[in-house]
Parts: sequence; C-alpha cells; structure tokens
Amino acid sequence: MSQPNPSTSNRRVVIGMSGGVDSSVAAWLLKEQGWEVIGVTMKLWPQDCMTRAEDKCCGPQAIADARGVAHALGIPHYVVDEAVPFERLVIDYFAEEYKAGRTPNPCIMCNERVKFGNLRDKASALGADFIATGHYAIVEHPEGQAPILSRGLDPKKDQSYFLFSLNSSQLSSTLFPLGKLTKPEIRDIARKLGLKVADKEDSQEICFVPGKDYKAFLKGRFEERGESFQPGGFYDLEGNHLGEHEGIEFFTIGQRKGLPGGGGTPRYVVDIDAERGRVLLGSEEDLLCGEFTANRVTWHDAPPTEPRRITVKVRHGHAGESAEVTATADGEAVIRPLEPLRAVTPGQAAVFYDGDRVLGGGWIVRRTLAATQPGQTEAFTA
Repeated sequence: MSQPNPSTSNRRVVIGMSGGVDSSVAAWLLKEQGWEVIGVTMKLWPQDCMTRAEDKCCGPQAIADARGVAHALGIPHYVVDEAVPFERLVIDYFAEEYKAGRTPNPCIMCNERVKFGNLRDKASALGADFIATGHYAIVEHPEGQAPILSRGLDPKKDQSYFLFSLNSSQLSSTLFPLGKLTKPEIRDIARKLGLKVADKEDSQEICFVPGKDYKAFLKGRFEERGESFQPGGFYDLEGNHLGEHEGIEFFTIGQRKGLPGGGGTPRYVVDIDAERGRVLLGSEEDLLCGEFTANRVTWHDAPPTEPRRITVKVRHGHAGESAEVTATADGEAVIRPLEPLRAVTPGQAAVFYDGDRVLGGGWIVRRTLAATQPGQTEAFTA
C-alpha cells in the first residue's frame, strides 16, 4: 500500500498534540520521516474549568507539556481555542444522550466533529494538506482508491473503534504514525529522546468530567439550563413496580449497581424508557440481544445489500463477535449476531470489521433481545 511521501507531496503536516507521550512521539516520527511538522494543541475546556486534573487531555497542563515537547523537537507549536464548539458538539451531546435514556460515546463525536473536523480547517489555514494524531490505528492511502482504515498493531491500545465515523475525505488527509507500534515501544522512544512525558500516565476517563463523577457533572449541566434529572420507577419485565429512582440518567444497559434487591437473584438494567421514566430490570440472560439496528452508518466498503458475515464490536472493550449485517436503503444497518450479544446499548457504536479492516459502523438505536416473550416486545425495544 502506498503512503503519502513528504518528498513527493506537500511536506507540511499539522499534528494534534495532547501533551501525552503518544502524540509527542508521533510528532518526532513524522519529523524523522521528512515532514515539516507543526504542533497544534486544542484548548477544549471552558474558562470555568481551569482546575481540571492534570491528567486530562484537555486541561491546562496539557498545553504546557505539549509546548515543552514541541520546543524539545524544534517544531512550531500553536494553541487554538475550541472551547465553544467542543461544548456544543461534544458536551451538550453527552448530556442530551443521557437525558434520552441512551449511553453516549463522546470520544467518537470529538474525533469526528472536532479533532478531524476543526483541526483539519486549522491545518488548511497553516498551509498543510495533512493532519496527524497519536491514535493507535492504521490508515493506508492506495493510489487512486479510497483510504483504508484498520486496527492498530497493538491490540491493547487499538483505537480504530473510535474512528469509524471518519469519512473518506477526512481519512485521505490523515496520518497515524503510531499504528504499527506498541505502547512499550512508544515509551522507549520517548525515554531515548529524553522527553519529560515519557512516563506520563494515559488519560483513561472522559476528559471533561472531573473526578470521574459524570452524575455530578450532569447535575451541574442540567442546573445551568434550568433542568433536572428525570425520576421514575424500577419495573420488572412483567410490569411490576419494584421501587423508585432519582433519574434515568443514573443508569445504563447492563448495570447492576444501585438497583433494588432481587431476592438473591442479581438484577440488571435491561432497558430504559425515557418517555415514561422507567428503568426496566431483568436477569443476566435478559441482556442477550438477538438483533439490533444502527443508524447514521458510515461505510468504508460497499454497503452489503444482502446479509454479509463480518465481525461487529458493540463497545470499545468488546473483542468482537460474528454477525450478519445488512445495509438498508435509509442509511441504517440491521445486525444479527450469530450468537446473542450481551448488553447491546443504545447510544453506543456498532463497528464492523473484516479481519483488521474497518468496514464501517453506526449508532445503536433499536434492539430486540433474545429472551423476548409475547407481550414483552415493547419493553425490549429501545
């Protein structure tokens, strides 16, 4: 597969620098390959969040770390203020999804709308045809063909799941220098270069939620808008009332913590009815899904008008399972796992793979669970 060559194309590339070890080493690799590298750090936090923890990729410390690395590498570095679009495109989306009874994935939305949207605009303004990031994924640029997105070599760090919604135009101007390296190799390079971020811990949580407490974060967001959580009741799948809850926003499919007791039998959240404020509880078996639908599907291959057997991942930590996927005329996809999948969650992404190659993906909107009984279809369909 051919790759963009700095000797035969515009040599300038803008790399998004988060202040972490990954983007720092990615910048060095690009420079070693002959690219004219410009570092850009996006300021994503609003002014009232200046006390964010230092490990957050959008916090003030990130700018200082990125600036220090850029200086050490001898590349220019700019800071761009993206707080307003980030709040509108990512944070508001995050809150609205919980209010609708869905579980959001803000990292995918941030990639699509901010990092690979607005960052590319900044690159154009700086005269660069390409942008790069420290994501663990592989993008190939075969001549005369659409770009190919694949898993990163390191299975523990692969981030291709979070990139499925990037379109061909975005991928055609993107480089992922770390795709064929492992995390230990990245840290070794950083140590040899003497970079201060070589042993900096990875940010594991949602970058804009302080203290990992998303419920407190949502409470503050809703109060700012004169809104509140949506209280209601717990119900079993036969419609029996089991107790009251303080808000549907506290729950997600597959959750076990914070539920009324089941007389010795574990209970799980199997559905959320936002319209009526109901959290539906069942057994672990009730979580198994036999069919579901994804909308807003992005395809990196020809959409399968007939069932195609592929691998589907329904969350980032999911290893992936075989399923038959069919694209529909209205931009959706129907997914029928060969074996029922556990805790398929509306609001999360279903990403399709053929081996390591990303074929596409979409957002889970409807599902029918394997244990559906007559009279229970409504309860099982989100």
